[in-house]
Amino acid sequence: MIRVLENDFYYLDNFQRVLDWIGERYRDLLDEKELAFIGAFPAQPRNARALFVRMVMRKGDLFRASKLDYPEIGCPVEAFTPLLAAGWVESDPVLALDELFDLLSKPELAAAFRAHLATPQLKNARKAEQLEALRPTLGDSRPYSAWRPDSPEPLVRILVKPLCERLRLIFFGNLSQDWTEFVLSDLGMFRFEQVDISQASRGFRSRADVDHYLRLHACKERFRAGEALDDVVRDLPAHAFDNDWLAGRREKLLFQLAQGYEKLKDWDNAHALYTRCRFPGARGRAIRVLEKHERFDEAYALFQLAQAAPESEAERQHLARIGPRLARRLGHARLPARRAAPIERLDLRLPMPSGEWWVEGVVRAHLERGEAPVFYVENALANSLFGLLCWRAVFAAIPGAFFHPFHRGPADLYSPDFHQRRSAEFGACLAELDDGSYRDSIRRTYREKAGIASPFVYWGALNEELLELALACIPAAHLRKWCERILADVRANHTGFPDLIQFWPAEGRYIMIEVKGPGDRLQDNQLRWIDYCAAHGMPVAVCYLQWEQAA
Repeated sequence: MIRVLENDFYYLDNFQRVLDWIGERYRDLLDEKELAFIGAFPAQPRNARALFVRMVMRKGDLFRASKLDYPEIGCPVEAFTPLLAAGWVESDPVLALDELFDLLSKPELAAAFRAHLATPQLKNARKAEQLEALRPTLGDSRPYSAWRPDSPEPLVRILVKPLCERLRLIFFGNLSQDWTEFVLSDLGMFRFEQVDISQASRGFRSRADVDHYLRLHACKERFRAGEALDDVVRDLPAHAFDNDWLAGRREKLLFQLAQGYEKLKDWDNAHALYTRCRFPGARGRAIRVLEKHERFDEAYALFQLAQAAPESEAERQHLARIGPRLARRLGHARLPARRAAPIERLDLRLPMPSGEWWVEGVVRAHLERGEAPVFYVENALANSLFGLLCWRAVFAAIPGAFFHPFHRGPADLYSPDFHQRRSAEFGACLAELDDGSYRDSIRRTYREKAGIASPFVYWGALNEELLELALACIPAAHLRKWCERILADVRANHTGFPDLIQFWPAEGRYIMIEVKGPGDRLQDNQLRWIDYCAAHGMPVAVCYLQWEQAA
């Protein structure tokens, strides 16, 4: 069933909500032009405001009147006339030839440049080839009416779109979310937790914060577009921001740029950036780059420093691989191997099924028993139990966590101090595992928060049967260990859980099963979780499936 919003001007109301929100909470970050826009916008006629928002929501800044056909707005020429007087749009803008080619269809270009595209070769050429042919003689910019004197429709350019983009950034705290968040929420397709957002929760504390974000975003977009790394690094803000949230974004981009140099085998620049970077994994990559550059003594010295105080389980795993290799290269004594806890192995040889199938589903069907149901859960169950138990801690309204009403989770979710900043709240949640009240808390949150967006709860994979079996068969001590490990490093540890879980409700026990088909192998994050579970006495097995050979 397709849901339809009854209010034809829903997008206008949502835009006004953003302006009101920013005017109330961020007035001290706005300049005179932005404040004037927020103050003047409600005074414009409704059809003018609606057309303006429609243009803001669309790509680009050039709009032909014929492409602005909205029934609730009516005549676009009449609607944008007040916008011209306000100076927010201009009519008959000056266009470069490239802009005109982006705007017009190929038949329209053929009519506009009939004399210049007279030869069959140019007439049948692609638009890009026609543009290159015309550029030497028609490269000057000119008004749209000069390019197309016979055009029956006006063209307008919206002039304040950068201003509106800046307001969108201030509201959402990022440039990845846009106005559709309102629509999806109004349609009921997404529901968000209602957090009491205070003045202290602002993501941007100064106008400089907004400027820094925009500079970082521009560098990130240039990097994604394949621009020369040296040029992007040169323009990357060199100082650490006085804003932990922004500083984290800068460190992540620095890490990605270092990876870019590493792919180019530019070991010097890669090492230089990794050394400057505080993003998780940067030190391990620096060791690897030194090894690739055959600077083995430096690599081993950094390895020893890291080994004395690993930053995470992921780094410890990386060091366990690279350390022996460096030791052999330098003729050092063999490093002692770390003994992993024994892991149960299950080997299956089954006939290959016909029709549609998937490896985990084949194993699940084979192991399933009436008294021992099997579920495909992968990361869904453990994260969901954690998210339901610790809901109030995850959505605690602490400064810098929530900036607007459309958060799926806190903005600092992957920050190293995510747990530390909420230690009291998480401590209270985990304490329920000790007194037995956790089952009722999880059930209550499951009922009351059903369908509300969460970074941990997989609503589509969870149902009451699975939830009740998990609460009955998974000991509180095991659930605590899962929660503690997730909290130790949310980014690294919220994935890697085994694929299947089997319950024996009559016996109150369970086992987790990682499934590997022919030729498949365990990934690093899976190895870490399996090793962790085995080390803490939690039942886990790895199932290796092979297909029976046809007779």
